[in-house]
Amino acid sequence: MLARLAELASRFDLVHSHLDWVHIPLLGQLNVPFVTTLHGRIDLPELDSCFERCFADALYVSISDAQRTPLPNAHWAGTVYHGIPENLVRPNFAPEGYLAFLGRICPEKGPETAIQLARAANLPLKIAAKVDKVDRVYFECVVKPLIDGKTVEYIGEIDEGQKADFLGNAAALLFPIRWPEPFGLVMVEAMACGTPVIAFGCGSVPEVVQDGVTGFVVDSFDEALRAIDRVKTIERQRVRTTFERRFTARRMAEDYVRIYQNVIETCASPLFKQAA
Repeated sequence: MLARLAELASRFDLVHSHLDWVHIPLLGQLNVPFVTTLHGRIDLPELDSCFERCFADALYVSISDAQRTPLPNAHWAGTVYHGIPENLVRPNFAPEGYLAFLGRICPEKGPETAIQLARAANLPLKIAAKVDKVDRVYFECVVKPLIDGKTVEYIGEIDEGQKADFLGNAAALLFPIRWPEPFGLVMVEAMACGTPVIAFGCGSVPEVVQDGVTGFVVDSFDEALRAIDRVKTIERQRVRTTFERRFTARRMAEDYVRIYQNVIETCASPLFKQAA
């Protein structure tokens, strides 16, 4: 794929890559502007040395401002929040009343914390999640013993078509993460359904969840428990409206187009060419 790109590079005004780092040495040698969206965590020790040596001159797009923290000196072209098609799911303003957990079963996502919260709040919890091979022991030893099939129900992995019912019928999505989440698309999927999000304030969470509007940003178990009690004060119609304003695919595309235009104009300027 990269070899084919190199052959066709002269045809493009700009190349937008989602390949993390592997393309940068090649595209750095081609006479075409490029930007790279980084989708994962970048607080990795091995990046410190190789970034300064190999990747420092490239232009990057972050998916949240929080994602930038480990590499503040990178050349950031902008931040573009993820978006989903506006009509991908329909909102539900009359939920069934259970709490929902959607994602991967792994320690950093905090599924056992979600279970403990639901039990403390005396509300049923439904878990829709996949278990990767690397997390199988964690699931079997830590999470599975907490699932009784009644108050805590494990549904397993669900597809895109099932998300609307699963999230839309929930009183709230629990997002008790323990890691610097770069974005967290599941929060946006819940908002599209009109479902409030109760999330621990790690990584991008304070940027994605508007506290008191689309859910609650909390810093402890006790705060999360109080937020569950207050979730009925959140207007689900307002949650959906906020999604439509902030997190649609169209808004995402428009943000990227602005970045493309800025990068192309900058790279075309005489001063930029002289510096290069």
